[in-house]
Amino acid sequence: MKFFSDLSVKESSRIFYKEPNYIRKSSPKEYLSLALGATLYMPAFKEGILDIILNNKYKRLTSMVLCLEDSVPEERVEEAEKNLIYVLSKFTRYIEENKCIKGNKSIEENMPLIFVRVRNVEQFKRISENRKILYPLTGFNFPKFDSTNGEEYIKILKDINKDMSYNLYAMPILESKNIIYKESRLEELIKVKKILNSYKSNVLNIRIGGTDFLGLYSIRRQVDNSIYDIGVVKDCIADIVNIFGRSEEEYTISGPVWEYFDTNSDNRIFKPYLRQSSFVEYLGKSGLRKRDYYLEKCIDGLIKEVVLDKANGLIGKTIIHPSHISIVNALYVVTKEEYDDARFIVESSRGGAYKSRYNNKMNEVSPHLNWAKKILRRAHVYGVFNENRSYLDLL
Repeated sequence: MKFFSDLSVKESSRIFYKEPNYIRKSSPKEYLSLALGATLYMPAFKEGILDIILNNKYKRLTSMVLCLEDSVPEERVEEAEKNLIYVLSKFTRYIEENKCIKGNKSIEENMPLIFVRVRNVEQFKRISENRKILYPLTGFNFPKFDSTNGEEYIKILKDINKDMSYNLYAMPILESKNIIYKESRLEELIKVKKILNSYKSNVLNIRIGGTDFLGLYSIRRQVDNSIYDIGVVKDCIADIVNIFGRSEEEYTISGPVWEYFDTNSDNRIFKPYLRQSSFVEYLGKSGLRKRDYYLEKCIDGLIKEVVLDKANGLIGKTIIHPSHISIVNALYVVTKEEYDDARFIVESSRGGAYKSRYNNKMNEVSPHLNWAKKILRRAHVYGVFNENRSYLDLL
């Protein structure tokens, strides 16, 4: 897949200084781990999953998770499993029948990255028995991953990979009591890290179950609150980043779900977060209408949260509505200023501190080097905006 592949050549050259590159499940992990972007979750019993995948029903969808866990009521688990097996079987057959060309592009270049979120270890063993139908997948999400089940999950995955022509990846979800409860958190995170370090080549991404964490405290955030306004979860995210985000052995960590996609404006207490001037400057009078639409759909809160995710070292976002796809992915495109600063830092043959060519900041080679390398990897995946272009050009 390729981000924003729906754009015409003319549109793409207007917006991008450097276009996104194609990403496949076989791409190097340093790029693939950053490429999940807006990851759309849907219950595995959902009708029309094949249509969504094969006919590009959701514009710009680049990664998705077929869920067998929290989104599936107990009484529908069997139905969800059967539908998942049906979808994977049909998709595998489709790939085999159309291996060579689809519109002058390989099938892989047209399809989103697909993952399955299993319910528990026993279910994982069961649904993975037929290795052949796993071919369309990039990996599995492991819920409530901790020191009590983590080793078993990944050992099963390693056994599966022995029978595969390529590696399937693990995406552990940190969302259990012993991770959010302060008295056990650090010890538990260190145990989990020890497990993951032993299988690091198999771990694509660490995800954070914000909704599960909130539920343990009988909290549900409102449309005016980002996850970073909820102190108990903010505190836990900080510790997760502290343990797993260290540059010497960094894991990619994704942001928790934003659950709002519509609202009654009467429920809002605070002013909207989106500046009018930006929309008018980019889109003229129609920009105000677009801004009103995004406010109605709570997109301003989502934008704020993704910006805060990035500021805290997270990349990628769990989403539950297709209207979130474009906005989340657009916010990961690298600005021309970020790109130029990052290239200067990486290409500097000596240390020291230098004024940015934008005359607005200091670029200090040694402490900014890890940031710069990550920016260049992100630029490879999401592209780089032209001067005076922004996420608004991609909405």
